[in-house]
Amino acid sequence: MRVSVVGAGLGGLALAQGLRGAGIEADVFERDPGIVARFQGYRLVLNPTGFQAVRDCLPTRWHPLLDEIVMDASAEQLVLDPRLNEIGRLGAGRTGIVVDRQVLRHLLLTGLTVHTDAALTDYDVLADGRVRARFAHRGPATADLLVGADGVTSAVRGVLSPRTTPTDTGVRFVIGRTPLTDEFAGLSKAYGSKITGDAVSLLLGAMRFRTPPKQAAEQLAPDVTLPDIGDYVRWAMILPSNGSLEELTAQDAVLSRMEGWHPELRALIEQADPDNSTLLSIRVVKPGERWASGPVTLLGDAIHATSPTGGNGANTALRDADLLRRCLIDVDEGRRDLLGAVGDYERQMFEYGAEAVRSSLEKLPAFAPGAKLS
Repeated sequence: MRVSVVGAGLGGLALAQGLRGAGIEADVFERDPGIVARFQGYRLVLNPTGFQAVRDCLPTRWHPLLDEIVMDASAEQLVLDPRLNEIGRLGAGRTGIVVDRQVLRHLLLTGLTVHTDAALTDYDVLADGRVRARFAHRGPATADLLVGADGVTSAVRGVLSPRTTPTDTGVRFVIGRTPLTDEFAGLSKAYGSKITGDAVSLLLGAMRFRTPPKQAAEQLAPDVTLPDIGDYVRWAMILPSNGSLEELTAQDAVLSRMEGWHPELRALIEQADPDNSTLLSIRVVKPGERWASGPVTLLGDAIHATSPTGGNGANTALRDADLLRRCLIDVDEGRRDLLGAVGDYERQMFEYGAEAVRSSLEKLPAFAPGAKLS
């Protein structure tokens, strides 16, 4: 069996790794001109389901390395004012496993065949039931299954389910990262909390590696090369839905809304790496009417993109990858047919994927009043 995965994000790569480990051929096609064409290096929190999905998709020999490059998440989830005074609580403290997206992505890339500059334009289901994917800048690829793991603007979804389209919530946010130095030790209570100012919210999160990733790989898995990065603070400012950025840089857009804020908070933004700071829009994709099961399916943000305020986007994509991996192993080992396995995956994925989108949107108004939720 051969699987074509369109999209080299965490979900698509986890699926490809899991299939590779089971002896199933998997090729990854990425529309970006190179693997590191876009920076993808922010911290994220994996819940037990998401972290177990990663472990199950990776070779067991890399598990010690995975355990060494993560940290436990524990935060009180306070609400603070711009001077760092406590004014409320968001609810129960959040726990989980913190991982750096860029580091995890490099681990998942190891050993895979990834074709870059491969933007999908269309696909055909052939008479023998296989599917032929066509790309803008390379020849077609034929496989038993085509998986669209190509994000909110999924080209695969555009063909498979053209009526399923992204919804723009109107909310924008600026995200960046700053090296974690002793200067910012006083901000520790703000990590995992919400700092609320004049119609904006600032969220901070610390990324502290148990061992620096590059060093951990050299010691525990010499066949893996990981980025040489140190501890940092990930910050994100959620802007009002009607806000204008006036063509400011990402950092200036944040600083322009921080007049009178605590000097350590302003210094955190001022010392951020400008190359790793960017403006993003919050768009969601709600799973709609299911298509007829066939040799094409979707995974992750391509079918259930969530608001980042839910903290469940990567977790749900990784859950998809592990579920689909297990279904396809059953096919490869002769326990079920391909269309039945894909249909079973889609039934489960639609149910928990829709719930992930719903719960993420439910949390959005607490950070961005006026967001479009319908």
